[in-house]
Parts: sequence; structure tokens; C-alpha cells
Amino acid sequence: MARVILDQVSKTYPGGVQAVHPVDLNIEHGEFAVLVGPSGCGKSTTLRMIAGLEEATSGTITIGDRVVNDVEPRDRDIAMVFQSYALYPHMSVHDNLAFGLKMRKMPRAEIADRVRQAADFLGISELLERKPRALSGGQRQRVALGRALVRDPAAFLFDEPLSNLDAKMRVQMRTEIARIHHRLGATMIYVTHDQTEAMTLGQRIVVMKDGVVQQVAPPLELYERPVNKFVAGFIGSPAMNFLTGKLVRQDGLVFVLASGGEPLPLPEGFSPPAAALDQELVLGVRPEHIGLAGDFSRAFPAQVQVVEALGNETLLYFTVGEAPVIVRTDGSQLPAIDDELQLTLQPDRIQLFAQSGDGLAIR
Repeated sequence: MARVILDQVSKTYPGGVQAVHPVDLNIEHGEFAVLVGPSGCGKSTTLRMIAGLEEATSGTITIGDRVVNDVEPRDRDIAMVFQSYALYPHMSVHDNLAFGLKMRKMPRAEIADRVRQAADFLGISELLERKPRALSGGQRQRVALGRALVRDPAAFLFDEPLSNLDAKMRVQMRTEIARIHHRLGATMIYVTHDQTEAMTLGQRIVVMKDGVVQQVAPPLELYERPVNKFVAGFIGSPAMNFLTGKLVRQDGLVFVLASGGEPLPLPEGFSPPAAALDQELVLGVRPEHIGLAGDFSRAFPAQVQVVEALGNETLLYFTVGEAPVIVRTDGSQLPAIDDELQLTLQPDRIQLFAQSGDGLAIR
């Protein structure tokens, strides 16, 4: 397996459209890195530059010990798994798996051995004589994975490989890919717009927006210490709640909403930086860090507008000031619509962001 290094790599298309601003990224041997962000953020373009399918406008790309900017894709020692599977419809599963190895003029016995090992590993041995049209979506994706596995590359690249699968199959294939990584210890770079996939698969996650890397960190650090409002809102489902206003000392610490109304009392134990007081800012808190009265301290009233009972949990929807607020609570709690509940915030989970610019976190 190989390290993959991007040093000031960027992509500008004709006409001056900058799809990817200069990126510095060091993906270690055997690491599972995930590039995540909304559509058009530059994540797939970055992956395609690593693969050699797009030419980098500037910077250097290193795979293993080689700078590969001028190396053809087939010679970069990478294997890519696409969203579309890209299987040859007229070939059997066996021949699809073997095709790339035959093109490399590998000995027939070694091809047979690699195909057999990959098929056994992925549980598709009984499918080897079938054509792709006779396979389910999950089976086709396993064949696409197998075609990458047989090559034993320095790095595996995945471009939204699960987007065409239904929800249940996506979960199964996520588990499959995680198992492959654990067994092989392979360097893997995975692109997705699904933050759940990113959080469950990645050892480190690269969050992108508008062609700019916003934060690179392990999943838990992204969740608990986002560097700006975009990362805070993008990571987590349901998304973080945001309220705009000012922190003011007034019979304790309160949050004066920009939209007006009664100030919200903030819980004892919340200690914001002194520089955050009396400044326009954004207060963020995740749905699971808002409790019903009695969970924490210093509550404020809010009226239930929607109840989503999901069995193991209940999502409650409110409006506080003019902002939508979601509370995640235990599945046994099922208040009625229009009930007025007392809400309170977990003091050590409140996050603050600048209202202007990039909405940087206020530590």
C-alpha cells in the first residue's frame, strides 16, 4: 500500500472556473480517507486528479514514491470503483474480474488464482458464470469491488460507489467496504455526498465546500469540534440547530435572539469566551444536546409543531424565535402537537460561531 500526497493541487477549467482551490493532503499508508461535501464542492474532481482522469492545473500528486502528474492513469497503480459499476455487459462476472489482468498480460494461472481469491473474499463465487444483467445492484457492486481487488493496487479510489443502491443495500455495502479495508489494510480514498457514509467509513474525513477544504479530521473531532458553521451544519443528522443573536449577562447568562422575543436562559456551567459576550454571533447545539425540563438547567418554553416517532428515538420540531429547532429524545417520549414543553441546553455542548465571514468557531 502507498501514501498519497497532494501538494497545492488545484483545478481550473477553461473560462477561469476554479473547481478545486489549492489542496494540501497527506493520506497515510493503509488509511481510509473520505472526501465529503455537497454536489459541486470539488470532491470528485480531486479524486479524478489523483486517478489521472483530470489534469491538475497546479501542484504535485505523489503516490508511493512517485510524482504521478505526468503518468498515465493505467500506470499509476491505482484501482477505481465508480458509481455506475462500469461492467462489460457481454462478459461473464469471471471475465469482468479477469479483464484488466489480461490486458496486463499476466500469466493465466495467476489470473485464475486472483479471480478465485477475490470471488471467495466477496462471496460471489457462485456468480462467476453470470452476466451483469442477471445480477442485483448489490451483486454488481461486489463485482466492481472484485475487479479492483484483483489488481492489488497501491491505492483504491471510490467515486460515490453506493449512490445507485437502496438504503438497506447501502448499509450492507458500507459494512463490506469497511471489512475489506480492515482485512487488507489498504490505502483507500472514498468520495461521497452522504455524511453518514463518511462518518461510518472514514478514519479521517476531508470536508469540502466550493472547491475549498474546510476541515480534515477524524469523525468524532468533526462532530464535536467543527472549525466553522458549514462543517457543523453539514456533519450530523438531523443537522445542528442554529440561533442568531447575542450573549448577554442578565440575571445569569441569556441569549438575546436577533428575531426578538424573550431572551433564552442559558444553563449554569456554560462558560463562553469573554470575547463572545455582547457580540452578534450564532449559537449552535445538536438535537441530542437539547433536553426536556429536568435534564439540565434554566429552561425556556417552546411549542411542539411536529412529532416524528422513529421507535428507538423521537424527533420533536419547534420554532424558537424564527429559527427551526429539532430535539432528539428517547423513543418513549411522545408529546402531542401543540404541547408546550420546557427546553434546556446541555452546557458543555453549546458551540458558538461568528455570524459574518466563514462563520468560524469561537473557542
